[in-house]
Amino acid sequence: MVEIDPKDYQVAVDQARADLGNAVATAQSLHIDVPITATNTSSQLQSTAADVEKGRAGIIAAEKQFAAASAQVEEAQANDVKAQHDAARYKMLVDKEEISRQVYDAALAAARASTATVTRAVANLEAAQQAVEQARSVLASAQASNRAAQTAPSQVAATRARALSAQAVVQQKQAALEQAELNLRYTKIIAPVTGQVTKTVVVGMNVQPGQQLLTVVPLEEVWITANFKETQLRFMRPGQFVQFYVDSNRRTYKGHVDSISGATGPLFSLFPPENATGNYVKIVQRVPVKIVIEEGQNSDLQLRPGVNVVPRVYLR
Repeated sequence: MVEIDPKDYQVAVDQARADLGNAVATAQSLHIDVPITATNTSSQLQSTAADVEKGRAGIIAAEKQFAAASAQVEEAQANDVKAQHDAARYKMLVDKEEISRQVYDAALAAARASTATVTRAVANLEAAQQAVEQARSVLASAQASNRAAQTAPSQVAATRARALSAQAVVQQKQAALEQAELNLRYTKIIAPVTGQVTKTVVVGMNVQPGQQLLTVVPLEEVWITANFKETQLRFMRPGQFVQFYVDSNRRTYKGHVDSISGATGPLFSLFPPENATGNYVKIVQRVPVKIVIEEGQNSDLQLRPGVNVVPRVYLR
């Protein structure tokens, strides 16, 4: 019947659809990250545990090398002391010409060689000390990495939580898209029933929510509300045959009694009558009776709601 300008609502639908696509992509990415994070953290935990064991083994080996180097230093120092003493004794003997010069030279060379051996052993000891310190540093780093890797379950749980949150965002964006599409469909006002339309709106008119634009009169579903006196209802029953005359087209139609109201008409009025003075005057009341038109009687849709008719109910 009427179409409201849909441009703003179409833009809202496009925006909602784009937001939904972005949310879906984010959710898919986070769902993929869950198994990747689980695999990476598990591998990292195993790797760091192996590094810790390797670091401990390295410390043990370095300490053994340090102990061996310490023993070599002590041995070299002892040999050097002996060689130096021998060289000093041979010096006194060679001065007295009690031994040959060759023997003294050999003792002096041995003393110099033992001194060099001591220097080399001390250097090896220092290198072993540095190796021990380096092995301890490697072990400390491996232990720190292992402690960090032990947070793997928390990392996986956090990634899974982000994935669930992204899925919730997808559902939220889906609902927003459905609402936007529903608002777009609302721009086309469709007649809820078949009938005659009375226009009260023009092209270009600004309307507000709740404003009445059109009136649809369903001509195919009309009935009669006959207000009979209460004295006429004694033998009236639903289903009884009815003929009624219509003043607007001067035709007679056929129908039947559908139902009889449960109370009089004035009782349903906005201000029901009350007899508060105590004076009672009997007034014949009227009861609404619904009369349904027989099928095919109003095929030309000549009956209009609100027109006057004269009904006649056949009790027999």
